[in-house]
Amino acid sequence: MSGPEDAVIVGAGAAGLATAIFARRLNPAARIVLVDGARAPGAKILVSGGSRCNVTNTVVTESDFNGGRPAIIRRVLRRLPVPDTIEFFQELGLPLHEEPLGKLFPDSHRSRDVLDALLAEAARRGVSPRPAHRVSEIGREGGHFRITTAAGPLHARAVVLATGGLSLPKTGSDGWGYQAAVGLGHSIVPTTPALAPLVLDPNGEGAIHAGVSGVALPVRIDVRVDGRVTTRVTGSLLWTHFGVSGPAALDASRHWLRARLERRAVSLSVSFCPDDWFESLDAAFLALAGSRPRLTLQGAVADRVPASIASAVLAHLRLDATGTLAAMTRDTRHRLTRALLEWPLPVGDSRGYNYAEVTAGGIPLTEVDSATMESRRCTGLFLVGEILDVDGRIGGFNFQWAWCTGRIAGEALAERAVRGLRVLDEGAGR
Repeated sequence: MSGPEDAVIVGAGAAGLATAIFARRLNPAARIVLVDGARAPGAKILVSGGSRCNVTNTVVTESDFNGGRPAIIRRVLRRLPVPDTIEFFQELGLPLHEEPLGKLFPDSHRSRDVLDALLAEAARRGVSPRPAHRVSEIGREGGHFRITTAAGPLHARAVVLATGGLSLPKTGSDGWGYQAAVGLGHSIVPTTPALAPLVLDPNGEGAIHAGVSGVALPVRIDVRVDGRVTTRVTGSLLWTHFGVSGPAALDASRHWLRARLERRAVSLSVSFCPDDWFESLDAAFLALAGSRPRLTLQGAVADRVPASIASAVLAHLRLDATGTLAAMTRDTRHRLTRALLEWPLPVGDSRGYNYAEVTAGGIPLTEVDSATMESRRCTGLFLVGEILDVDGRIGGFNFQWAWCTGRIAGEALAERAVRGLRVLDEGAGR
């Protein structure tokens, strides 16, 4: 059969593979070509989740995402509920199991198995793979798309941009998809790294990271923008030689970076006692001073945080760690309490796209039909995954977004291919 392909999908990552698989599942006659610039696609899948691939989460709602309008995100998520995602991977021979915070991983604990299963399913469904086909240009030609690749041109009735964003460029993400989308009529919400480790100013207020590198503890991080707390995130914080990492820092990073991009005053503070507020922690210290009058400050603080953190905090506050809690003045106790609940994080920057797990910003959701993932600016163009202005918090949410948008686009492409065949049949019958 001659003529253009039904669809060329640009990018063989999570969203691109999902789009191809669902399109062919729903319409085995659809001519789906999957191109990627790499000789071995799927590198981002391989490095995700510590090379174990956190496929999704037990509970996924629009509140787990940033960027686009929550109502649009909710409509997209409803098209592939988490139970359906679990069933999808079960069908691929990859049963999932739940870990803390609802994270779902393959039982094999191997991201390689996730990628291999997706590639095998795409092959089984008859998707035509084209590795080492880096795309340099997409344009219109005679009512169809002309896709210029390193291995020659392709023609298609539809194009899917599943090119990802700018995060982890070593996996092949270079942001080219944004350029292509702009060339086809789209605008771009300015991008920043997201889920990125944060670099602290070693001379800034609260900079204790050099002395506690490698220590992890549960925290709450408050993001203050223009003097007001706009976001609170909880989770584990890991102190490093450059600053902070771990889930809490990664989740907070996008909010700090977006505020900085908008030239707004932004600061972060960390609570070392995330289950407490000022009144409860102060009352606990007061009661402890009464019940254990000889307890040292080091002992009192180390009851709630790792000993090394306790030592660093007391030293930074210039408090005698060997002094007793009972001997503290009210003002000193209040100063210690506030410090433990609002420790400043002197953020200077993030570690950038090289270490970011996802990109914030991208194609506005308002420029895409959420029922099909087809562009409202360019008929026949579909956009899925990270290229859109949606980024989830850590915990499998960004992969769920990839599966959901891929499912929707795949369904639309399958139906589009059917309509195309009907037109051809009607033309042949005239």
